[in-house]
Amino acid sequence: MARAYPYADADYLHQRTRNGLQYVTKQLEGRMTLRQHRELLVDAGWLFLLNACVQYDRGQREAANLSKAAALRIGDEAEHGEIKAWAWEIEAWFALTQCRWQDMLHAVEAGHVADQTHSVGVQLYAHKARAAARMGDARLVRDSLDAGRARLDRLPRPDHPEHHFIIDPDKWDFYEMDAYRLLGDDERAASHARSVIGISTGPDGTEISPMRAAEARLTLGVAAARSGDIDEAVGMGTTALAADRKSLPSLLLVANELDKELRSRYPREPASRDFHEQILTITRGTATPDLPF
Repeated sequence: MARAYPYADADYLHQRTRNGLQYVTKQLEGRMTLRQHRELLVDAGWLFLLNACVQYDRGQREAANLSKAAALRIGDEAEHGEIKAWAWEIEAWFALTQCRWQDMLHAVEAGHVADQTHSVGVQLYAHKARAAARMGDARLVRDSLDAGRARLDRLPRPDHPEHHFIIDPDKWDFYEMDAYRLLGDDERAASHARSVIGISTGPDGTEISPMRAAEARLTLGVAAARSGDIDEAVGMGTTALAADRKSLPSLLLVANELDKELRSRYPREPASRDFHEQILTITRGTATPDLPF
């Protein structure tokens, strides 16, 4: 399921993770050895982590927080540092999309304390760079990117790089793209964005990572808006918003950046107003009932 996360339908993954959690919970009620109990707890921890991501994608913020908290408690009980670190990474992601920069930095540091050996640390450094970029701290951005790249280079190439809870070199372009866009380095941001789109597209033209590709197109849209090409900017933005597989909080975070550029630079253009209306329509349609799982 974690390997399917980049492209699979969010509703489908949500149902699968709920079914998995119900199954594991039932198994935990039976008799077993301590080792078996811990193994089931670890399974539940990973399921709660994935469920938190899917719920947040669907706009179920309260339920996603409950799933994340459950994963963190399980990580503590099972003494599983990687699960705890990913729970903090998810908290950092939540804070990023809610513009809570200091909370994000706190979550990053807590994640590093929980685990310092797996690829989650790379993602934590990437989040730190993204928060620093939004706070305008260019030095911290570059220090965080350098630290993340160094950690990544020490890790072996993964067998399944598409796995959501594994960071591989191909994903690094995505994080640098985000940071450089926010720093106003449009040339570097656009270069990384084109690389992200290329990596996210299979040999047959199918997008294997549509969510990252959508944010890359929004980045190209921001660069185009800043360079004076409103048609390219709106075209890229509209294509990004039309993606079938969405992580709505992340998508809207970057889409709002493009919207701000368009409205400040081209306030009288109908295309700017039309794009703003597209965002409002998506925002109004994001409400999804919260469920405990």
